[in-house]
Amino acid sequence: MAIKMLMPLLGQTMEEGTIIRWFKKEGDEVKAGEPLLEVMTDKVNMEVEAPESGILRKILAQPDEVVPVKEPIAIIGAPDEPIDHLLGPSEPAKSGEPQTESTTPVSSEQREPVVVSEKAPVDVGGSARAAIEGRVFASPAARRAAREHGIDISLLAGRGTGPGGRITEKDVLDYVASTRATPLAEKIAADLGVDVRSIEGTGVGKRITSEDVQRAASTAAVSFGQTVPFSGLRKAVAQAVASSAHSAVQVTLVVEVDMTECVHMREAILQDAESRYGVRISYTDIITKAVAKAIQDKPIVNSTLREDTIVIHEQINIGIATAVENGLVVPVIKDVPNKSLVQISREIKELVSKAREGKLDPQDLSGGTFTITNLGAYGIDSFNPVITPGQSAILGVCRIVPKPVVVDGQVQVRQMMNLCLTFDHRVMDGAPAAEFLSVLKRVLEQPYLIFI
Repeated sequence: MAIKMLMPLLGQTMEEGTIIRWFKKEGDEVKAGEPLLEVMTDKVNMEVEAPESGILRKILAQPDEVVPVKEPIAIIGAPDEPIDHLLGPSEPAKSGEPQTESTTPVSSEQREPVVVSEKAPVDVGGSARAAIEGRVFASPAARRAAREHGIDISLLAGRGTGPGGRITEKDVLDYVASTRATPLAEKIAADLGVDVRSIEGTGVGKRITSEDVQRAASTAAVSFGQTVPFSGLRKAVAQAVASSAHSAVQVTLVVEVDMTECVHMREAILQDAESRYGVRISYTDIITKAVAKAIQDKPIVNSTLREDTIVIHEQINIGIATAVENGLVVPVIKDVPNKSLVQISREIKELVSKAREGKLDPQDLSGGTFTITNLGAYGIDSFNPVITPGQSAILGVCRIVPKPVVVDGQVQVRQMMNLCLTFDHRVMDGAPAAEFLSVLKRVLEQPYLIFI
């Protein structure tokens, strides 16, 4: 019996998803549990598995289309059965064919979609049923081989050749041999417009890895007259900044901060933090902790405008704008005031690493109440950062540079840095925004204040 496959719920706050690509085309055979398409939500790309085995009869949502959760995206069924009754907007099933609707909530950390389908009762094989229910039967040797080769064992669901459809070690090794690129490599290659056929793999069995794709992309020449697809992450970033620019009244204030004492403090704790905790404290780490301290004094910048209400958030969750290939993502450090400088440093580095490897979860990107974007490494002295949608302010951090400054009537060379605060003038006026910058300036110029 043919079914409608609906846009799955891939995160607690997800309302819609963007189709990135289909791994199958109409008329192809699909197996329950195998990756069928890629969906982007909150700037995270996730693979969605087929809910049933059969033929992909009809694709209802094409790449780059935005589809609300639980709206139809495809029809899966037998090769020759009629599907016209499923193509209408809300037509009932044929007489005598019962309709049921089932929803199975699954933890978003498991990266398994919640699939809602309209279908009649259907009997499927044991391995396919296991895939539908979220269980994968595999031998210990198969799981070990999958780990060694960096394979998600669930990709082999429904393909096991062992007793009862169990996945064997040979199944895993055969899959590795038949697949030239890892799923992550294929995803990154599609985003960057890189042809994997032109890449020589360096992984096990010369398999193409994500590092191979990124290396190829970085060495690819950019020529005049070249066209670049406006899709995927690039398009999502564009939509987000356009929405922010058109919905908020954005004003930017700039203040110069003497970072000399902050530089001295970082130099003093750098070696001890590395030897004892294995982290290298950065200026972004220190500024993040200082921002949380300043927000505690001026909480209006930690707010969201919701219709006729300004919601000042109790928790301070700071997003760190991170440049990735072909776009920008903002992973979030939760509850910053209650974390040590070492914890903040470790979390930022882990999230930035996940972002650049394309491994962020929706939870990593959700819940932000304030954002920091640091362009100091690019030698920038001033810029106008764009507020993250749903927030009321964003802090732009510029380079630290030695300058002659008058201190107590004497000219001294000090380490100076500009901070650029963009705020939503609908939520706050210039005075409270300036007061926040003043508090932040004082904390950074007397950095011991972040510890008390």
